[in-house]
Amino acid sequence: MSWLFVFLGFSLLIILHEAGHFFAAKATGMRVEKFFLFMGPKLVSVKRGETEYGIAALPIGGYVKISGMNPEEELPSEVVPRAYYRKPVWQRIVVIAAGPVVNIALAFLILFSLYYLNAQQATQKVGEVAAGAPAAAVLKKGDQILAVDGKSYPSLDREARLTRFGKDVASHKCTGEQSDGCRAATPVTLTVRRNGEVRTISVRPEYKREYGKALIGFSYGTEPEEIGIGTAAGRAWASVWLVTHKTASVFSRIFESEQRKEISGIVGISDVAHHTVEESVEKSLLLLALVSLSLGLINLLPILPLDGGHIFWSLMEKLRGRPVSLRVMERATVVGIVLVVLLVFVGLSNDIGRLGGEGVSGR
Repeated sequence: MSWLFVFLGFSLLIILHEAGHFFAAKATGMRVEKFFLFMGPKLVSVKRGETEYGIAALPIGGYVKISGMNPEEELPSEVVPRAYYRKPVWQRIVVIAAGPVVNIALAFLILFSLYYLNAQQATQKVGEVAAGAPAAAVLKKGDQILAVDGKSYPSLDREARLTRFGKDVASHKCTGEQSDGCRAATPVTLTVRRNGEVRTISVRPEYKREYGKALIGFSYGTEPEEIGIGTAAGRAWASVWLVTHKTASVFSRIFESEQRKEISGIVGISDVAHHTVEESVEKSLLLLALVSLSLGLINLLPILPLDGGHIFWSLMEKLRGRPVSLRVMERATVVGIVLVVLLVFVGLSNDIGRLGGEGVSGR
């Protein structure tokens, strides 16, 4: 059943993306010939007015066909005024951008709702301890961290205090070069309360290259937090910006091996989604938001046939004062398709590697 929910979730994102194009095209007076979920051979369709709505066989996206997106396409005389390339550049950009914008807006709304209705704040108690981490030998779930290296920061609020605790732990360095898995030369002294008794514990942090700092290996527990609409909106926007920054960083450095490892294909995403659906509705909605946001951001990459490619060439037309040659755009499309195929190949290769090694489970 969880796989069905994953399928429906991905289908919803595609439908909403294409609906953005569809309604924007209608609003600007363009003629929409087709609105299809998925690609390839047609499975079923129905025509309403001038538009054919349907489902295709290959679950790899969807499409909205607008008359005149090929500037050399021959159209009936009555359709020509409503053709895509007969419309002003700003209207074309609005129509193309509407799909990614819907995905980004959906991600923001989901994140806003999660923050506003189910906000959580970290406590000073240990929540989970990572297996095999330094903390596993000395900390237990429910331990309350009172001080790190004798510093309790009583004048700070809880969030700032926990941040300082983390910096104090990270200040313990390995001897020589910082390498993944090396233990700090000096131990961290933790003051904790366990079962009402205060005790002092020493533990040597372990450097994790993934995070770029030394860690003990535990996470704090959480408790419900009441926040206002403005705070929820601010946190949602901060999350959107963080994912945007991370996505841009990965693609700008895609030829670096470490960055390529962060790209997942549909197999990996589906597997994580499957396990997430089994865990909780909240985590499922969070994943849906992140996938929706990623779909919107990736589609804004300035390469054809992605939406960002159409926007880029429309802007070039506006700057040049005349349309860009179809031949130039065709060559750009070939390059774009190669890049998209490369991204898909990298994602699937990573998925296969994870399935053959540690797996791609979200647990």
